[in-house]
Amino acid sequence: MERTTGDTDRQVRRRALIVGGMAAAAGVAVLARDDLRRLWWRAPGVDKPRKEGEVDFAGARWTAASDANFRWADRPDDYGIDLVVIHVTQGSFASAVKVFQDPGHGAAAHYIVGQDGRITQMIRELDVAYHAGNREYNERSVGIEHAGFVDRPQDFTDAMYAASARLTARICARYDIPVDREHIIGHVEVPGTDHTDPGPHWDWDRYLKLVRRARTAPPAPRTAPTSA
Repeated sequence: MERTTGDTDRQVRRRALIVGGMAAAAGVAVLARDDLRRLWWRAPGVDKPRKEGEVDFAGARWTAASDANFRWADRPDDYGIDLVVIHVTQGSFASAVKVFQDPGHGAAAHYIVGQDGRITQMIRELDVAYHAGNREYNERSVGIEHAGFVDRPQDFTDAMYAASARLTARICARYDIPVDREHIIGHVEVPGTDHTDPGPHWDWDRYLKLVRRARTAPPAPRTAPTSA
């Protein structure tokens, strides 16, 4: 978990003005395709359908993060998703939920996994969570927090590993992400970060084996949305 400044509307508005000026001068045809795709989510009336309390992973409970801690988007249509970033909260499950609801915190992940295996989703995978401290990596990834401390191996329980692996497996299946260490990474591996999580006690070999096993298993039946 981290506290970081998110993408600001000022930056987006400035970029939109620049792109708008280019279009007026040279026509829409000369706009780069990437610019069009990256700005498309800002246009009115193009948001994907959303239902309050809906989750992307069957069995997760919904608790909304403050909208100051993420950016509305329509992924993967505007930003492709090809990474899962593994975090450790450096605190309890409850404290992570609380700070992600705090608009002054400036950061939040899509999911939190508890030591008992419970999963709370706080940001839709459609949207860009401020979790990695790197704008590009935020845009292309799903962030998963794990309740505990990096220097306490006992915090990484069997139930946590199993639940997190099922979650990551479904994310990888949904976006066709390879199950390997190039695409499932720790926060410590994000360029420019000063974070060390998930730390030396996170068992990557065990985790990837569990993800691969869950990746080949049929998905659980989708249940009605619930809220925490």
